[in-house]
Amino acid sequence: MGASNFVEGVDLAFKIIFGISLFFLVGITTVMLYFVFRYDRKRHPKAVQIKDNNILEITWITIPLILVLLMFYYGYVAFSPMRNVPKDVIPITVIAKMWSWTFEYEGGKQSAELVVPINKAIKLNLHSDDVIHSLYIPAFRIKEDVVPGKKNYMWFIAQQPGTYDILCTVYCGLRHSYMEAKARVVPEAEYLAWLKALPEKSSEPEGLLILKKNACTGCHSIDGSKIVSTSFKGLYGKTEKVVTDGKERTVTVDDDYIKSSVYDPDKDLVVGFQKGIMKTYKGIVTEDEMAKVTDYLKTIK
Repeated sequence: MGASNFVEGVDLAFKIIFGISLFFLVGITTVMLYFVFRYDRKRHPKAVQIKDNNILEITWITIPLILVLLMFYYGYVAFSPMRNVPKDVIPITVIAKMWSWTFEYEGGKQSAELVVPINKAIKLNLHSDDVIHSLYIPAFRIKEDVVPGKKNYMWFIAQQPGTYDILCTVYCGLRHSYMEAKARVVPEAEYLAWLKALPEKSSEPEGLLILKKNACTGCHSIDGSKIVSTSFKGLYGKTEKVVTDGKERTVTVDDDYIKSSVYDPDKDLVVGFQKGIMKTYKGIVTEDEMAKVTDYLKTIK
C-alpha cells in the first residue's frame, strides 16, 4: 500500500513507460551498432538504395502506434481518478506566494504545514497570490499547477501515517528552492485535536498580514536580511538616494514615500535597483490597508 491512493496507478504507468523506453533504447542502439559493423564501407564500398519494403513500413508504423496507445491508456487510467473528487472530502485551501505555502482550514484557521487525517479524502483548493507555482507531494504522486486567477484543485487519500515533503516544481523567483513545506498524516482523533487547538486568527499585526497576503515579504525581509530588495526593518525614517525623472536626490522614507512606492514603484527608484522589478499595487492595496502597513513599518526598528 502506498502513501496515497494514487501511488499504485502512477507507479504502474511509470514502470510501463520506462520499460518500453528502455527496450527501445537498448534495441535501437543494438540495431545501430549492428548496421555500423555489418555495412561498414570496407565491406560495402558501394552503397545500395533499398526502398519499397511494405512489410517493414507497416511494422514500424503499427508497433509504435500500439505502444503509444498502451502508454496513453495506463497514463489515463492513473490520471483520470485524480480529477474525480468524491463528495465526502475535507476541503483545505492552499495559498502559494513567493516563497512559502499556507494551508487554510475550515473556519479560517491557517498553518504552515499540511496536516490531514489518515484514510480520509482531502481536497486542496489551489490559489496563488503572485506568480505561477506548482504543488508537488512526491510520496503521494500528485502535482498540480497553482496559477494566479485560475481555479484549480487536487485531491487524495493519505494511507500511511508520517511526514512527507511538499515542493514547488515551477521556478518562481530567486528563492524558489526554499519553497518547501511538510504534509503530516495523523490519526483522525489527533487531527481533530490539532485543528481545535489551532488559533482562530493570526496574532500577527494587521500590517504584516497585509504584506504577507500581497507577497511583499518574498522580496523584502522583516529581519534586516537582504532577499531581493530593501529590508523593511529600520526602513521607516531612513534616508534613501533615489532617481526621480533621471535625477538623483535624497528622500526620507515617510508615509507619502511608502504610499508612492507601493502605488508607483518606478517613480522614485532607489539607486542600485532596476525599473520594472516591482509591480504597482494600486487597486490591490486599499488606502486603509496602506495606513496599516505604514503603522506596522514604524514599529520594526
